Amino acid sequence: MREHREILTNIKSDLLSLCIDSMNQKNGYDEYVLLIQNSLKQHFDIDKCCFLLYEFESLKPFNIKSSIDMDIKNILWSDFTTQFSQKKLVELPKFLSHIDEFEPFSQMLLLKTGNFGVYCILLLQETPEWRDFLQGEYFENFVDIASDVLKVLCKNIEIVQNENQYRKLYNMTDLFHSTMDMDLILENVLVTIQDNFPDFNVELILSNDQDRQTKVQIKPFDYLSERPSAIEAFVSGQITVEQAVELNRCLLNAPIKGRQAIYGILQVSAPIHYIFSKTQEDFLRMLAHASGNALENAKLYHQSHRLISDLQLINETSHRLNMKLDSNEMFMFLQKQLMKSFQPMEVCFILKNGSELNLTEASTKLFKTDEGSIFINHVANHFENSQEPLFVADCSRLIGRELQYNSMMAIPMIVEQRINGFSIVLHRESYFFSFDSFKLMQSLIHHSSLAIANSILRNKLQEMVDYDHLTKLHARSFLDRFVENSLKNDRSGMFLLIDIDNFKHVNDTYGHQVGDEVLVQIADQLKKVIGTRGICARWGGEELAVYVPNILVEEVEKLATQIVESVPVATNPTVTVSAGLISWNTKQPPEFQSVFLHADTALYNAKSTGKNKFIIFDESMLFHS
Repeated sequence: MREHREILTNIKSDLLSLCIDSMNQKNGYDEYVLLIQNSLKQHFDIDKCCFLLYEFESLKPFNIKSSIDMDIKNILWSDFTTQFSQKKLVELPKFLSHIDEFEPFSQMLLLKTGNFGVYCILLLQETPEWRDFLQGEYFENFVDIASDVLKVLCKNIEIVQNENQYRKLYNMTDLFHSTMDMDLILENVLVTIQDNFPDFNVELILSNDQDRQTKVQIKPFDYLSERPSAIEAFVSGQITVEQAVELNRCLLNAPIKGRQAIYGILQVSAPIHYIFSKTQEDFLRMLAHASGNALENAKLYHQSHRLISDLQLINETSHRLNMKLDSNEMFMFLQKQLMKSFQPMEVCFILKNGSELNLTEASTKLFKTDEGSIFINHVANHFENSQEPLFVADCSRLIGRELQYNSMMAIPMIVEQRINGFSIVLHRESYFFSFDSFKLMQSLIHHSSLAIANSILRNKLQEMVDYDHLTKLHARSFLDRFVENSLKNDRSGMFLLIDIDNFKHVNDTYGHQVGDEVLVQIADQLKKVIGTRGICARWGGEELAVYVPNILVEEVEKLATQIVESVPVATNPTVTVSAGLISWNTKQPPEFQSVFLHADTALYNAKSTGKNKFIIFDESMLFHS
């Protein structure tokens, strides 16, 4: 027995040295395992032993091939505890004996560490020396001493881990106070957690108002798809823990909280039976809180810069739109502004005219397709019942079918409480647009709506000035400006002044409504013959006019003949026309006023010499008039 006491004394001495070293942060579990292994070899002639350390709801094998890791992953701790019951040493159970690496062992010994939740199971092959020691009075002391040293070791390791954690937390907080880079903040949050919890999975779930343009992999927070525990943490601002059975994971949700708001969730995923300690929860809470404050500061910093930029953008847009641009120029300018500010993949502007929806030229090609029509119709239906803008993060789910574009913002153009149209921007990525972008687009469209409405009104008023209401031909004033400009800039031109023969007879016989229809028929025929070569105008009453710039000499009479001969065919009741023709070139440019005077003189001659024809002006006509 004296021999056994000496063995215990030697083991105590070795374990005491290990405790002292561990307090100086020199030793960990590996040294403890190695020391026990050497003691078993030296004092009991045990060649092989294996340690299974139960920590963080998992069994970690020491001093044996790592190939057994997979074999013991599915073994529960309860399988061991039922074996030991009130005993500290038991025979090797059957659920371990089938694993090849455990075949040399015959017994297993349990070492407890009190309240630390860490256990060590020692597997060994029985020897005569060991059997003899078991039957002596010092075996219980050996187990207690080994357990107590393991307890001290666990406590010291926990202290060291906590010191390292909080040192990293301090360093990270110090970094947060020195940067406004959101990528750097998010990246350090992930790195810090992975360093402290290498066996866990970590995910950053940020709310929808965060910027999407970040290099760090994040998940957008979605009320419709998030787990209730994550939503509870986000709403309450308190840590929640959930045993997600269907995922076979234990989820801890720490709210990323600043002074003004909660910006997301830091979600840590552990094995399903894992229990987070209070120390770990406190660490994760402080980490999430520090990152929340840092994110908030960075967000406010970038927001202040963005507000200045937004105000400059709105000011520039308002200034540009008040430069009396026509509506098409306004929409093209707005398209460039939206593309520059929000980086959408598709843009459109729709104008409402009663129940009719008109797609402007500033819209991208998608909106001329069937898929584009889906978005236009959905937005139009929404604005039939509401003036609230649309901010959609996942269009496929909202519209109920798979679509290429998932992010959408749609803003109405409201003037005097009436929707005159709307603008849509799209992107393929879900949650691409931030809420700040949404508010900025609202401001842009709001400041642009009145200018656009005024431009459209100006265009309509100008159209009323430039066009005849009945025939839709150009008005006399527009013709005057066109001819005057052509005399200055073009090489040649022809002017044909037309009068309907016996038009009073048509009005007296058929009525003025039919007379108006005849005027419209002739106007349509003139536009058909002239096309885009020149312009057609209503001169006044039953007189019409045609002007064609840059026309060849040989084409002048041919075109005039075609016009005069086509009118009787194109009218019902049939009428004829008389016309006076004048042409010019740069060798003989006429005076502006003389163009109309000479054409009117030629027309008078055509009317007085038989009608239903055209006559070319000749200087001699001036002396006979």
